[in-house]
Amino acid sequence: MKLRFAVLALIAASAPHQAATAQTYPNKPIRLVVPFSPGGGTDLQARTIGQHLSEAWGQPVIVDHRPGGTGAVGSNVVLQAAADGYTMIIVTSSTHAIAPNLYREAPYNPVRDFTGVAQTATAPEIIAAHPSLPVHTAKELIALAQKRPGKLNYASPGAGTIGHMTGELFKQVTHVNVVHVPYKGSGAAVRELLGGQVELMFSAPGALVEHVRAGRLRALGVLDNERTPLFEGLPTLAELGYPQLDASNWYGLLVKTGTPATIVQKLNEEVNRIMQQEKVKTMLFNQGYSVKTGTPEQFTKFVASEYEKWGKVVKQAGVKVD
Repeated sequence: MKLRFAVLALIAASAPHQAATAQTYPNKPIRLVVPFSPGGGTDLQARTIGQHLSEAWGQPVIVDHRPGGTGAVGSNVVLQAAADGYTMIIVTSSTHAIAPNLYREAPYNPVRDFTGVAQTATAPEIIAAHPSLPVHTAKELIALAQKRPGKLNYASPGAGTIGHMTGELFKQVTHVNVVHVPYKGSGAAVRELLGGQVELMFSAPGALVEHVRAGRLRALGVLDNERTPLFEGLPTLAELGYPQLDASNWYGLLVKTGTPATIVQKLNEEVNRIMQQEKVKTMLFNQGYSVKTGTPEQFTKFVASEYEKWGKVVKQAGVKVD
């Protein structure tokens, strides 16, 4: 009984402190870690959020690029910092759902070590084919792949990337054998697809939309439960009877576990306000992204579910990195 009263007293005593902390936050610069090199969609979102946060709160937001280890280097920066809301990280499906499942000894646990602030955007993977491949829909592709096991191939930006693992998910769900051809980066993979050296690619729509519209590539389907506004007439794989083929590139902000809930909530409300601005929505749409917002709890649960989902795909595919 004494222990119970002690715990209740501790909770009651901490509540005013958390409220006071949130009221004074932020009173110094905030660091927003980007686990990639400058450039690309993640960097674009980080800079946009950082600029608007700085304008709203009157404190500098330092965008700190820490590439390496598919998110491991940047994540470690956050874990080494205090859990006070002054160090955040913008993460993706690659860094916090796929990559930790690839390591034999993962350097961080996205569920245990981090707390969600807010999801910011999403972009579904699409299937694109070189025009020489005699298919015009995902249904035709699946039928052809079933007739030619091991004869078709797909490019990816590298082993363990979402493009690679989406291909593995596609193989597992549709029971086809399509050969993976990894490249060093998305640019190289797209060039080889355009040249016909490979036949297929799973990618976010922004990287392929201009080539599809110009007829240099053919879009076959969307790996999501919703169609993408960049290809409004392109059906989803769910519409073909494959709801498990949900492979979106998602983005959001995390902080270190233990960050005061009042600070997390304050960050969430401001980030949601930023992302809902029409100019921000338009800018991201032009890059192939759809704005996605929600509560800290929703994003925390979403990251956990994605980590579990991709863990099963990685395990079945037998993909590991040292």
